Amino acid sequence: MKITMIGTGYVGLVSGACFADFGHDVVCVDKDAGKIAAIESGRMPIFEPGLDQLVGNNAAAGRLTFTTDLAAGVKGADAIFIAVGTPSRRGDGHADLSYVYAAAREIVGALDGPAVIVTKSTVPVGTGDEVERIARELRPDLDIQCVSNPEFLREGAAIGDFKRPDRVVVGTTGSERAIAVMSQIYRPLNLNQAPLMFTGRRTAELIKYAANAFLATKITFINEMADLCEAVGAEVQDVSRGIGLDNRIGGKFLHAGPGYGGSCFPKDTLALVKTGQDHDAPIRIVETVVQVNDLRKRAMGRKIVKALGGDARGKTVALLGLTFKPNTDDMRDAPSLAIVQALEDAGATIVAYDPEGMEVAAPMMPSVTMASDAYEAADGADALVLVTEWDIFRALDLKRIAASMAGKALIDLRNIYPLAEAQDAGFTLTRVGGSGATA
Repeated sequence: MKITMIGTGYVGLVSGACFADFGHDVVCVDKDAGKIAAIESGRMPIFEPGLDQLVGNNAAAGRLTFTTDLAAGVKGADAIFIAVGTPSRRGDGHADLSYVYAAAREIVGALDGPAVIVTKSTVPVGTGDEVERIARELRPDLDIQCVSNPEFLREGAAIGDFKRPDRVVVGTTGSERAIAVMSQIYRPLNLNQAPLMFTGRRTAELIKYAANAFLATKITFINEMADLCEAVGAEVQDVSRGIGLDNRIGGKFLHAGPGYGGSCFPKDTLALVKTGQDHDAPIRIVETVVQVNDLRKRAMGRKIVKALGGDARGKTVALLGLTFKPNTDDMRDAPSLAIVQALEDAGATIVAYDPEGMEVAAPMMPSVTMASDAYEAADGADALVLVTEWDIFRALDLKRIAASMAGKALIDLRNIYPLAEAQDAGFTLTRVGGSGATA
């Protein structure tokens, strides 16, 4: 089938490349000529393991092409996916749908025959209704079906998630043609027995928000349990394992840390809260999750200052990891941003290292010195802080690092290192959710 993907951001580029790898003919459209040129030359606009090879292979095979000409890109397409950004709107926190609606108008104006318009972007309930209204208003002569097909991709594991999904959700108004087109597009997943779930369009839109809000709630819950563990002398890692082994709960997203960030959870939880308020159905649990998570990030800065004896002025803090999670260069709402600000407010000097995120992070934290590796970052520092659990930070030579530091404070915000190993290297360890937190 011929598929057109509007937007070559995280969702659009990964989805387009994976659809092409299934054998579909895919055209990716973006208004940014520089981005298109970079992709065609093999330079990806985002860091995602395996994406450069996937794009290169399918482009070489002729199944994946790129253009800035939307009108040409949608000609003859069976389905046109809208995969543009829906950031939080300034002032009120609602999802900004201007890019979605602008894309819909441009798509409809360029169509030369029947088509299925698929909203892949994360959008609030009712967005598909407006896209359909736009289509009916601009081209009443065409059979245009509007579908919701939310994505559930984890940054750092997006290709695997796309090809081996837990489920594929498709929301329609019952159109047999739309169902047939979407079934054919996702038919290659039949080999993996991935459930293809058809629902109402509004239901599909809500499923995406509900899923992200629930996962964010699990993260926030275990983070609050971590605080309680520190207060009463319990171990949050054991609490997490003890409840996670219950099949009704599950162990995923129960790892205590500095709070969630990234492109999805912060904006999606906020958008869901606003949707609930607008429909007089407030979601109090998610409202609390948003508030607790925002406060937690800066609290991690205070935890570091406390580990420095309560005074960070004139001291150097080394941060390992800046991105909100490993295997991405995404700095959106990363906990490191609030941590850096809190430490700078306390008078500390900061040196940092991240395997992929420093180029993106540097303009966001101009006073931070970026190091070439973890050992350079730690050299001469009074405290070493593990912020993001990149694999390369899991087996550091702690004795070598301790010998090069001016102080011996190790603040492990991801609970990577056992107490005995840290103590053996000469560190005073501060963990998240450990008994007394400091040993």
